[in-house]
Amino acid sequence: MTFNRRELLKGGAAVSLVAGLPRLAMAQGTFAPQPGAWHEFQIVTRLEIANAKGKTQAWIPVPSVNEKDWFTSSPSQWTTNGRAALRHDPKYGSGMIHAQWGDDQTAPVIEVISAIKVQDRAIDLFKPGKVAALSAAERKLYTGSTELIPTGGIVKETADKIVKGAGTDLEKARTIYEWVVENTFRDAKVRGCGIGDIASMLKSGNLGGKCADINALYVGLARAADLPARDVYGLRIAPSKFGYKSLGAGSAVISKAQHCRSEVYLAGFGWVPVDPADVRKVALEEPPANLQLDDPKVVAARKALFGSWETNWLAYNFAHDIALPGTNGPKLGFLMYPQAETASMRLDCLDPDTFKYTITSKELTAT
Repeated sequence: MTFNRRELLKGGAAVSLVAGLPRLAMAQGTFAPQPGAWHEFQIVTRLEIANAKGKTQAWIPVPSVNEKDWFTSSPSQWTTNGRAALRHDPKYGSGMIHAQWGDDQTAPVIEVISAIKVQDRAIDLFKPGKVAALSAAERKLYTGSTELIPTGGIVKETADKIVKGAGTDLEKARTIYEWVVENTFRDAKVRGCGIGDIASMLKSGNLGGKCADINALYVGLARAADLPARDVYGLRIAPSKFGYKSLGAGSAVISKAQHCRSEVYLAGFGWVPVDPADVRKVALEEPPANLQLDDPKVVAARKALFGSWETNWLAYNFAHDIALPGTNGPKLGFLMYPQAETASMRLDCLDPDTFKYTITSKELTAT
């Protein structure tokens, strides 16, 4: 699926669908997250490096998000045959365990245990209330550019076309969401969760990708429209209680269940959950697969995922452009996968032959 630039910048084709979505989706009644019971999970990440040579080090992301309405994280614990310490990215505060091993250690290993509590989220977008305003520093951070999410050039041009005619910030945020759902597609061939290079996506007209691409596109377009927005990098930890196979972990082993979500800040509502990438995941993967956007399962997910989400999911951080401590290697666009390097190179975090890690999830209590 490709788009020429003129067609891409029309931007308004999806807007007419917005008004009809809430009633239709509500009638389906198949996907309706609501705050309720808090659930506690233990997440164990075990990392091993085969045939290590020379100085070896690793960086394991740990939950470092605390949002009183839906997610809390406790300090992580670890054991290792090297030495390790908790470090934080100075700009975003994202936490990671930085482990190091000496030249004589040929079989480095570390196990990290994290504990979190979660509950579902749902914002009533018909009832604004009193919420804390963002500080000037927060607003600057979450409307600014990153290396892979610029807010000028073609991103700004596209955003302006999309939101033309939208009055309130809520209308702008929803219009961008509908445009992203309409114009993107999930590409199963993309490795991992994608890269998130949104300018390249728009310039090529190829809007295929995975969550780190599609939700980054939402974030970049929202920021270019002067709406504070952010990616939330994390991991699916449990099945969906609404029966969506594509929107939950399929087993206790969640090593490949990484998922990036997004949020937009709206006055009167605060941070609002948004996940167009999961709408596209439902369309591609939900049985019997390759569903159309008017399929009831997709319609229900599309309605729910602007303003709510099911928190069968762990939030690591909001960070971009991360310089890993202790290395001169390249920055990361985001930290959602464990990372490692030996004396000679940064290892491919998606290659299990040289870089093995296992992540497991266990629900401890539901309170």
